[in-house]
Amino acid sequence: MQAIEADSRNQADFYYFCIHKIKNRIMILPILSYGHSILRKKCIDIDKDYPELEKIVNNMWTTLYSANGMGLAASQINHALKLFIVDSKQVYDNLEEKEREFLFPDDQGIVETFIDAKITYRSEKTWVESEGCLSIPMVREDVQRPWDIEIEYLDRQFQKQKKHFSGETARAVQHEYDHTDGILYIDHINLLKRKLLSRKLIQISEGKVDVKYKMKFVK
Repeated sequence: MQAIEADSRNQADFYYFCIHKIKNRIMILPILSYGHSILRKKCIDIDKDYPELEKIVNNMWTTLYSANGMGLAASQINHALKLFIVDSKQVYDNLEEKEREFLFPDDQGIVETFIDAKITYRSEKTWVESEGCLSIPMVREDVQRPWDIEIEYLDRQFQKQKKHFSGETARAVQHEYDHTDGILYIDHINLLKRKLLSRKLIQISEGKVDVKYKMKFVK
């Protein structure tokens, strides 16, 4: 009898999930490729009454995980909003202990939504690591960033947060934060490297790239 009741509850939960998903139209959205003008826009602040904000955030998480990404900004799904998400926990979970100790000195990774974020402190200490971007697939370059940051933001419940991040989590947050200012990670590399990438970037904008996730190209 208990098993039957449990099955009934599980079935009810499943139906509720399906109805909720259909009602809110949670979708995997195409990620905009390099070359779309919105990726170069300074994004706008959001208030909690912004139309369909919950659906936008849900779609962002679904889209991020479908692309096996670590972070995603709203501008990458065609919304010029000061909104981005970061999941650095998945990186932490897949590292050896020594790598964890170095790359995640203060946390075990985060799964967080950032609204109207503002970085208030960047350390003088910097480090270099390879970065990529879901809008610029098949390209990775070394980028120098501050090791520590402090950031003020609103979380998904619109509660004010002020947090300190370092290492890999700080890098991921800075990368996505840049998107809200219309900055791409390739802007941090030297001019010669950017020139060498120019042909590849044009090919990406034209869709001449093999990707495993949904994208929307310029041409």
